[in-house]
Amino acid sequence: MTGRPIPVIIDCDTGVDDALALLFAVRHPGLDLRAVTCVAGNTGVDGVVRNTLTVLEQAGAPGIPVARGAERPLVEPPRSARHVHGEDGMGDLGLPAPARTPADVDAVTLLRREILASPRPVTLIPTAPLTNIALLLRTHPEVTRNIARIVFMGGAVACGNATPVAEFNVWHDPEAAAVLLTAGVPTTMYGLDVFTRVVVPGPDVRRLRASTEPGARLAGELLAHRPATPDADPADPGGGIGDAGAVCAVADPAGITTRLLPVEVSLAPGPARGQTVVDRRPRPGEAEIHGEGRSPGLVDVALDVDVERYVKLWLATVEGA
Repeated sequence: MTGRPIPVIIDCDTGVDDALALLFAVRHPGLDLRAVTCVAGNTGVDGVVRNTLTVLEQAGAPGIPVARGAERPLVEPPRSARHVHGEDGMGDLGLPAPARTPADVDAVTLLRREILASPRPVTLIPTAPLTNIALLLRTHPEVTRNIARIVFMGGAVACGNATPVAEFNVWHDPEAAAVLLTAGVPTTMYGLDVFTRVVVPGPDVRRLRASTEPGARLAGELLAHRPATPDADPADPGGGIGDAGAVCAVADPAGITTRLLPVEVSLAPGPARGQTVVDRRPRPGEAEIHGEGRSPGLVDVALDVDVERYVKLWLATVEGA
């Protein structure tokens, strides 16, 4: 890594893999984590705040400001993923309550303050439903002048996980995702197509769990919470880094293959709601020929990932503290 660290802000719903993303971000020398904002998603927003503060504390992170954000989507009711992340959102590991406290401002206020105060343009890394980001962009559009890029974990080109076609973060708040994708900010979509592929092998998970360093040990326990694949060896399962891959993509963008493509979010009620419709056609179709085409925003969509490269990067960073 050469040059100055990249100023970044993570917006999260911590969450097992959001925690893995935070552990990486605070320990990578090429990233300057300026703030963390919290939103309802994997669990309720108050639980997200608690989990985020606990992770930063376990990681030995400096006093990074953490702010509470939206407790529900713009339109939809909140729908958690506790069946994936545990009742507490962190694998029910029984982690101690944090001694740290959140900032005395809300998430949108903290986002605006930190973005405009940064001497260099900030990269936003949302690893959660995009409610906070949509509220920021609609309330304070002036922040876009100091946002270098938004790299979000969300969406899918192929199949979804919340529904057959919709990924959880976008499905949880489709209107918020639509605001982001039409904001005119350079955007990278780190979706399910690459998200599911970056898996830490079982022996590495075991080594992390045996570590005497609190942050590395927490990483191992989180990876072991849920096998990366249904057919994983129960005696030695690997664990997916999930959201942390989006942060890896900021630290090392050469690890993903992207293509600039039109992307829009399906907002209509029904089975396609929340789908990220990615237009990979090589030429205009009948809709465009007959004047019925649309002009969605262009997004750098991650279509491939160097799995070994990101596994090594994540492990070296988390264990190298």
